[in-house]
Amino acid sequence: MHEIEPYYKWRHDYISSEDEKSPFYGTIYNEFEFDKQVYNFLLHPQWDDFGSQTLYLKILYADYDHGYAIIELIGEWNDAIYNDIMLLKREVIDILIQEGINKYILIGENILNFHASDDAYYEEWFQDIDDGWIAGLHFREHVIQEFQNSNIDYYVNFGGILNEIPWRTLNPKQLYYHIREHLQRRLGE
Repeated sequence: MHEIEPYYKWRHDYISSEDEKSPFYGTIYNEFEFDKQVYNFLLHPQWDDFGSQTLYLKILYADYDHGYAIIELIGEWNDAIYNDIMLLKREVIDILIQEGINKYILIGENILNFHASDDAYYEEWFQDIDDGWIAGLHFREHVIQEFQNSNIDYYVNFGGILNEIPWRTLNPKQLYYHIREHLQRRLGE
């Protein structure tokens, strides 16, 4: 896992540690040693720590004018033991919501497992974004199934075309418009 680094080809457009509105503004990354891990697996030092023991992320892009953020995740999403959704909501999402972000693109291809608890923080997140949405891209099928078994897919859109979008071939704005168009059709807006 230490060789999996956050997607970096959009760095000429956005760097979260240089964004004054980002929860990771001013973060200095250790380039010489691995300082993060999920269980016994070391992680690339460019991932951001928001307090979880098993889940890390990177805000790849934030557009405050259009109100969206693209967030890549890695690790095990564990609400049952570590309450990862509470940490994610309080330490990252609440800050972005205060800055006007109400649409979230979560890239989950590096999420290994999901362990549910209750859906209270997902419901809160969903209510806090009013006319916004949350889209999960490229989550593994067994992870989507766990989200669905816990009825979290009521709050987060998963599957179908969202697992087929070749997101690395698009720039952030193209990805946002592609997902927005798809969700408007799906949600009948």
